[in-house]
Amino acid sequence: MRIGLGFDVHRFGGPGPLVLAGVELDGPALHGHSDADAVAHAVADALLGAAGLPDLGSIFPASEERYRGASSMGLLADVVSRVRAEGWQTENVDVVIAAEEPMLGPHVATMAAALTAVLGGPTSVKAKRGEGLGAIGRAEGIAVWAVALLEPL
Repeated sequence: MRIGLGFDVHRFGGPGPLVLAGVELDGPALHGHSDADAVAHAVADALLGAAGLPDLGSIFPASEERYRGASSMGLLADVVSRVRAEGWQTENVDVVIAAEEPMLGPHVATMAAALTAVLGGPTSVKAKRGEGLGAIGRAEGIAVWAVALLEPL
């Protein structure tokens, strides 16, 4: 078995809707080259790290126009294929989202289900607040941590 840790952070101020784990939410959009889905990005990096593959930015560089506005859940599906090609499958993924706003509690089950559908293994999602501390607490953006456990196919 292998374990990987992923992290991503995006500031508010993007042009599109707020998307987390492929779910459109009410709230300010995140700024990024793709759809800025910080949950999908953190999960992808956790999977890639566990499989011993390069990080998300190396595989899908922001310098390439073809990834502008890309669906991060689509990129995550590609990562899952790469991980499987290396002989690994998802045993489980655990995600923590730190956001002062919007309120994410009502959406965590939907986000977990969306991730599980792409990953093929159980996923848990937890929402935490910044409690007024730092950039997250001042509602300047959203940070996400993910841990992935892989097992051989």
